[in-house]
Amino acid sequence: MDQFKGQPRLPKFAVPKRYDLRLTPDLVACTFTGTVAIDLDVVADTRFIVLNAADLSFNDASVSFTPHNSSQALAAPKVSLFEEDEILVLEFAENLPHGVGVLQMAFSGILSDKMKGFYKSTYEHNGEKKNMAVTQFEPADARRCFPCWDEPACKATFKITLEVPSDLVALSHMPVVDEKVNGNGKVVSYQESPIMSTYLVAIVVGLFDYVEDHTSDGIKVRVYCQVGKADQGKFALHVGAKTLDLFKEYFAVPYPLPKIDMIAIPDFAAGAMENYGLVTYRETALLYDEQHSAASNKQRVATVVAHELAHQWFGNLVTMEWWTHLWLNEGFATWVSYLATDSLFPEWKIWTQFLDESTEGLRLDGLEESHPIEVEVNHASEIDEIFDAISYRKGASVIRMLQSYLGAEVFQKSLAAYVKRHAYSNAKTEDLWTALEEGSGEPVNKLMSSWTKQMGYPVVSAKLKDGKLELEQSRFLSSGSPGEGQWIVPVTLCCGSYDVRKNFLLESKSGAYDIKELLGCSVGDGTCSWIKINVDQAGFYRVKYDDTLAAGLRKATESQSLTAIDRYGILDDSFALCMARQQSLASLLTLISAYKKELDYTVLSNLIVISYKVVKIAADVSLELTSGIKQFFIGVFQLAAGRLGWDPKQGESHLDAMLRGEVLTALAAFGHDETLKEAIRRFDAFLADRNTSLLPPDLRRAAYVAVMQRANKSDKSGYESLLKVYRETDLSQEKTRILGSLACCPDPSIVQDVLNFVLSDEVRNQDAVYGLSGVSWEGREVAWKWLQEKWEYIEKTWGSGFLLTRFISAVVSPFASFEKAKEVQEYFITRSKPSMARTLKQSIEKVHINANWVESIKKEDNLTHLVAQLSSN
Repeated sequence: MDQFKGQPRLPKFAVPKRYDLRLTPDLVACTFTGTVAIDLDVVADTRFIVLNAADLSFNDASVSFTPHNSSQALAAPKVSLFEEDEILVLEFAENLPHGVGVLQMAFSGILSDKMKGFYKSTYEHNGEKKNMAVTQFEPADARRCFPCWDEPACKATFKITLEVPSDLVALSHMPVVDEKVNGNGKVVSYQESPIMSTYLVAIVVGLFDYVEDHTSDGIKVRVYCQVGKADQGKFALHVGAKTLDLFKEYFAVPYPLPKIDMIAIPDFAAGAMENYGLVTYRETALLYDEQHSAASNKQRVATVVAHELAHQWFGNLVTMEWWTHLWLNEGFATWVSYLATDSLFPEWKIWTQFLDESTEGLRLDGLEESHPIEVEVNHASEIDEIFDAISYRKGASVIRMLQSYLGAEVFQKSLAAYVKRHAYSNAKTEDLWTALEEGSGEPVNKLMSSWTKQMGYPVVSAKLKDGKLELEQSRFLSSGSPGEGQWIVPVTLCCGSYDVRKNFLLESKSGAYDIKELLGCSVGDGTCSWIKINVDQAGFYRVKYDDTLAAGLRKATESQSLTAIDRYGILDDSFALCMARQQSLASLLTLISAYKKELDYTVLSNLIVISYKVVKIAADVSLELTSGIKQFFIGVFQLAAGRLGWDPKQGESHLDAMLRGEVLTALAAFGHDETLKEAIRRFDAFLADRNTSLLPPDLRRAAYVAVMQRANKSDKSGYESLLKVYRETDLSQEKTRILGSLACCPDPSIVQDVLNFVLSDEVRNQDAVYGLSGVSWEGREVAWKWLQEKWEYIEKTWGSGFLLTRFISAVVSPFASFEKAKEVQEYFITRSKPSMARTLKQSIEKVHINANWVESIKKEDNLTHLVAQLSSN
């Protein structure tokens, strides 16, 4: 039996074809029992059957294999569960006959609170605490609910039967075909599913309300939620029904199931999960409350619903062959969710906001400890860590880059051909490239391999010399170190206006291009006052301009001659280059001063994110510099704050509503006195009346941050008032909004209280990491000591899922000293494990990057003087 240990994949002796699964959850004892009969095709000589199982107990006597054409069941004299490898090995007395047979067994398990496998989630109904039973199987946790071939390529059909209390709602992928009530219990049977992977199997049992709609071709769409919250499901229902119609057209394949249910689960580790026909969500990602949700919540619901429904085709109908190709699922669903949201809400300018996805991808991929989009996965424990910004955001960005290069129509037609060709089976990255290559006639495989098979991305350095534009590519690293690698870079450039645009591929390390020949104009002749490379930021790379080109772009930014997307790109590249010490902080701040008239939501939103980082890094340089930089940013945001004001205007745009909250939050965080006073005044009105018009949902975060700026050890009243609001609301979005604001307090003793609160019973396990998201610069050390003190508890509670890695990155990454990096490394020498190793290395690398950045800023002369000068301009 030992031959099966330590293997990355299951042996291919037998192939599952159909599961007949019966489960009986006990929601009071939090246990479950089950039986499964699996139709197996034995395809090789073997006396072993090896499948996945974890955290389950088996009745050995119940295990049998009955070959087709035989009434004689073969017992398995030896049944062994190898917990470390999560496999169940059944040894029979002799070789099994080739062909189809039925493997049967009975098992039992625990409904844990680990938010994976078959688990319990808690909720209140009429003041009483109750349990619901929920599944979350991606990536490899179906094995915690029933024994199975828990690999994406092992697709089969599923016939599910549930035995549950008669007053509860029981849901699965397919419609109910039979329901027999017997006293307090009922047996519910569902239609057999189409062929699918185990990680997409889903079951939910509990008390729910729902709202219902239909698509244009009659598919039933429902949104389920806790009793009493049905109204909050209406927005997602509208988006869901419209999106299914849209994807049916886009993929040129109808939605394959007779119904789709979307359900809000109170305890849920991820944001949402695309189970076939029964999509599970965190409440924050599915429910929208007209009165208490912010505009940003509305947008999140729309994009998450579109993302999960895209998976019904891209992931569920056509599934990746193995986790190496996870990015195919996630990168694609991320990209196409923007396509759908843009079609439903064009006024949101969602493609401009897509830049935030690219930026997150670029930030993570700028680390030496990044990984390629296609990453070898050798063990189930390694899968969780690749559900990251590389798979989702870089994946989506390279798809956008390719679509931009091939053209929207060719891309869509080729994609539809790919979905048709691989429906109900599995695919690899190369299969997608083949379909796009056939449809476009372009060498897609060659073009894209450099982006998916090697990690990182290039920075393209541009300089003007004797009428020639010289371009050179090298790997960009945030550490500033030289990196290895070469890419086929789709270069787009404009000169002086968007009417003159050129596209070409930079396939070598460098190239020189005659400007007159290329663009028909000369720089400096009046027609071409600026050159912008990577137009519309469609390419996944950074651009570094020489001083002349940079000065031209700074002027073009100030005069708003560039699109918002390009203004964003120039700013973001400049910030990244500054962090990597390839550009001074002085030059970054000089560029930022050109954004004082900026009013575009996405550009300002990114500028706000950058401002927080610059202020925190300045704090490690000197207090005098920090205070000057805070004043500088307050000046930069004044125009937008003045134009938006505090009160929402009749008929204003969704983007203005989001921007108002972000700008006022930044002003509060930087200690702008007027903002703090007004925010606290409105917060006091809100305490007296939760429905006051003085503090609409879009402004609440700004008010909460202002309250925490003023809270301290001797006056905790604001902090205590916020906890009161937290305790009284039953809206998850409000709770996470408060949790995300508490730790920004400059008083370390309050930060300590907040961190202890985060681990209390009052905060759901899924939400604890929100409490770490905004720890103040002054609270970093307290957070690190707290992490060490509570590590055993944290590891025990979150150690079996990806949330553990969020604790590490949130607490470790903000530091900026080599000593701290060493201290963290030493602490984790005996505590690290495979599922967190990559995150730990990335977090320590970020500390090194910060420390080097601080050292280089210290060497800049007259910086404080320049900041004062820029503030007064």
